[in-house]
This record gives sequence, C-alpha cells and structure tokens, in this order.
Amino acid sequence: MTVTSQRVVTTRSARASAHIGRHAQTIAIGVVLVVLLIFFSFSADRFATVGNVLNLIRQISPTLIVAVAMTFVISTAGIDLSVGSTVALSGSLLAITLQQGWDPTLALIAILVLGAAVGFVNGWFSAYQNIPPFIVTLAMLSIMRGTALRATEGYSTPINADLWIVQLGQGRIAGVPVPAILAVVIALAGWLTLTRTPFGRYVIGLGSNGESLRRTGVNTRRIGLTVYVLTGVAAALAGVLIATRLSSGSSNAGSGFELEVITAVVLGGTSLFGGRGSMLGTIFGALTLGVIANGLVLLHVSPFYVQIVQGAILLLAIFANNKVWAKFGAVRK
Repeated sequence: MTVTSQRVVTTRSARASAHIGRHAQTIAIGVVLVVLLIFFSFSADRFATVGNVLNLIRQISPTLIVAVAMTFVISTAGIDLSVGSTVALSGSLLAITLQQGWDPTLALIAILVLGAAVGFVNGWFSAYQNIPPFIVTLAMLSIMRGTALRATEGYSTPINADLWIVQLGQGRIAGVPVPAILAVVIALAGWLTLTRTPFGRYVIGLGSNGESLRRTGVNTRRIGLTVYVLTGVAAALAGVLIATRLSSGSSNAGSGFELEVITAVVLGGTSLFGGRGSMLGTIFGALTLGVIANGLVLLHVSPFYVQIVQGAILLLAIFANNKVWAKFGAVRK
C-alpha cells in the first residue's frame, strides 16, 4: 500500500470516527429504543398488537410535537418550562369557547394565536430583556396554570363529540390516528428546518457562540424570540389534541408535561448548554418515553412509577450528555 493510499484510508477512518462521535448519543438512544421494543414485545402480551402500537403513537404525539419545537429552544441554550401549563390553558379555553358556541375553526385559530402570544412573551423577556429563560418560563408556568384554574374553576369542560374538531384527537386516516400523522409531519418539518435551512444553522450558532453569530449580521434576538413562539404554538396544538382526544378540557392537563418533553429532547442528544441539536434523537427520545410508559402499564406496574422513571432517565441523560458522550465528541463546547 502506497503512502498516499494509507493517508486516504486514515482520513476516511478519522471522518467515520468523527461522524460516529457526533451522533453517538442518537445512535445509543436508538439502540435502547430497539432493546425496549424487543423486551416489552416478549414480556407484555398486548404490547406488539397493532391496536396498542397505534394507541401508543397517538398518546405520544403531543409530546413529540412539543419536543420538536423544544429542540430549537434548548439548542439555543434556552428552556421553556411553561409548555405544560400552556397545554392546560389551551385545552381548557378550547372547551370553553366551543361550549359558548364558537365556530370550531375560529376557536382553533384563536388557541394557536394564544400559544404564539405566550411564546412571544417568553421570547421577548428572554431574548430582548436578557432575563434568564428559566425564570421567565417558570413565571409563565404559574401564570398559565393559574389562568386555566380560574377559567375552569377547577372543573373539566366537556366538548361536543359531534364537532369536527374532535377528529383532530380521535380521528383516523387510513387507520392511522390523526395526531400521529400531525406529529410525523411536524417532526419531518423540524428536521428539515434544523438541518437544511439557514434558520437551523442560526439556532445552533446562537447556542454555541451567539456573540460571533451576532457580529456576522444575524439578528440573534429575533432568532431567540422565534424559537419560543414556535414552542408556544406547538404547546397550544398539543393542548388541542389532548382535549379533543379526551373530549374535555381540564386545567389539570399537562401536569409534568414539561418534564417529559425536556427529557425526550435531552435524551436524544441535544445539549442543555446549547450549540447542538438532534431532531432524530428527539424523535427517538419521545418514542422511548412512550414505550416505557406503555410497557410498564401493560406489565401492571403502578403508573405512579412512570414519573419516577422519567426523572431518573432525565438525570442519567444529563449525566451522559456532559460526561460520557463528551469523550466521543458528541458534545462540543
């Protein structure tokens, strides 16, 4: 073998190692997902049935939709803790407006605009006023949840099953639940945006070195504002899907939802310190959480253990993000 050939082989090997290193955590969570699927398929009788799989995908769809948007937020080194409360308020107000005779289409548009407004407030205080996103969104969490409780007075509000909007949560197209179709479309759009557009590059750049990005002429504040607006709209849509699936809006909906979403994103390899986002990893992370929750229920494990497991997974994911995968180049600082 000539010297030139040896150099080519070495270069290719180095590139392959670097590529694997960058995607190590995404590969790992993909492997974990496959292992869990195999385990629950053999240990839980109904897990691998078509009906259960479709039900699992429908249930995890709201989480996946918000997790896609949250990937952009966390990639900028931000965070949004208000998504669970936004889900509750959106579902509650949707049910209330429909009960008052609003046209379903108008009510849907109004709820999505509300989500955008919540995201705008989060983004304006975080990006333009330089208040830490943790503080801003924690305050909005309290405001949105309190508003939902005040609007419903703590009671669930039923939604007329005859309205077309109920099909968003309960309908099927060719046997596939509508929420699952929406989640797939949004996940694909999120992946294309993050990996194939200037906006996606700006999001990653803002998280890795915002000052350098600003000096190139990019309006970094606008990028920061936009990602929170996207997350607000996604949370509002998730609230609509949950309310229409249950045919009722409740101020108690979305409790712990932000934990599940953030866990899915971090589990998939997106760095909490910004500068790196993996949309494919987010999808794997959301599916992993859904499989664990569904599998434990089918094994007759108390549902109260699900949150314990999710919290433990989040802690382990953050540990892996900062300590383990950094050795493989998965986290770039």
